[in-house]
Amino acid sequence: MTPQPTPASQSPSDPQPAEAPQPASPPPPRPDRTAEVIETVFRMESPRIIAGVARVVRDVGIAEELAQDALVAALEQWPRDGVPDNPGAWLMSTARHRAVDLVRRRENYARKLAEIGRDLSETAPPQEPADLDDIDDDLLRLVFTACHPVLSTEARTALTLRLLGGLTTTEIARAFLVPEPTVAQRIVRAKRTLATKNVAFEVPHGPDREARLGSVLDVIYLIFNEGYAATAGDDWLRPSLCEDALRLARVLSGLMPKEPEVHGLTALLELQASRTAARTGPSGEPVLLKDQNRSRWNRMLIARGFTALGRAEATSGGAPGPYLLQAAIAACHAHAYTYEETDWSRIATLYGLLAARSPSPVVELNRAVAVSMSEGPAAALVLVDALAGDPTLRDYHLLPSVRGDLLARLGRTPEARAEFERAASLTRNERERELLLRRAAEQP
Repeated sequence: MTPQPTPASQSPSDPQPAEAPQPASPPPPRPDRTAEVIETVFRMESPRIIAGVARVVRDVGIAEELAQDALVAALEQWPRDGVPDNPGAWLMSTARHRAVDLVRRRENYARKLAEIGRDLSETAPPQEPADLDDIDDDLLRLVFTACHPVLSTEARTALTLRLLGGLTTTEIARAFLVPEPTVAQRIVRAKRTLATKNVAFEVPHGPDREARLGSVLDVIYLIFNEGYAATAGDDWLRPSLCEDALRLARVLSGLMPKEPEVHGLTALLELQASRTAARTGPSGEPVLLKDQNRSRWNRMLIARGFTALGRAEATSGGAPGPYLLQAAIAACHAHAYTYEETDWSRIATLYGLLAARSPSPVVELNRAVAVSMSEGPAAALVLVDALAGDPTLRDYHLLPSVRGDLLARLGRTPEARAEFERAASLTRNERERELLLRRAAEQP
């Protein structure tokens, strides 16, 4: 039983304080707790810090090193002096001061000052610009630099996760199931390439902007897809990659509010991510769309996806782009409370528009799946067989997987079994292989 305070009238001998006691100051965080705070703050703020410093030194590799220097300084000082009121600004200020010192030590400091056009030592950390589409937005510059077409797709992906996602080399290697030295080499080479090619730290404008933006969106989508349906390994899903990609897409939507394809990608990722909990069973096995428990779909993410799709449609002045179309397809699934209620005819039409906008045999394969549901498996099998000779699909496991499903629905079970077995031999994901072999064994 909790003791109750005794009223003062019942204990006159107890001395009464003349003044109310002042609350004690909260103790400073324990050193181990401070380290956790520093790590969390740095992961959240590092993209902006690197972007702000890169504008000074014009080199993302050096900018990242200076941001790491600021992190080391925080690890040394904050446990002793306490966490600053604005830890992000402290890190930014420390990194930028080190950048200024570095520039001053260079022989061409005067030329650098002329380029930058102001005394850097007296420049405050950059504020969030009033116009998020303005070229002075450092974070947006960093996005376009990390995803520059001069880099390979693998390099762009690793550098984006490193600089913008705040992931360590170890985390990136683990996510993509590649050796850590390989990821480290990709990042080092990417930074070196950006420096040797004199890639400008800027937001592209004019005709170059659309092409460069496409590269950025493709990198984010690639990261998401690797988490949504892993190409290799023992796990069907890698949710952390989906979360990283979704976070990057949301940031980009805030930075580029007038770009319909940015909102389209964000809507697509929100809607796809909403199904995550239902896509695997208790043992981590894949659960196909028609078998998913839709009550487990995340309604908050679906609502966010619909909102982003609305923004994409509102800002689109012409024909819808590929990400807006894919988001519209995902919305058809999200609107259906059961698999049978899905508007497959509309999905097939949208895939037709997508194929016209961005021709691809994979898009045609997906259209065939929708046609199989709206017109029947026989009509779809004609479309799939027409893709069989496409060299880009020669080793694509989903081609025999889809064909096996169509053959099974047509009662051609021996052929279906052979297609499922072939698909199982092509996939590099162990969970997907087990699913395909199970489907092969189910054919009588």
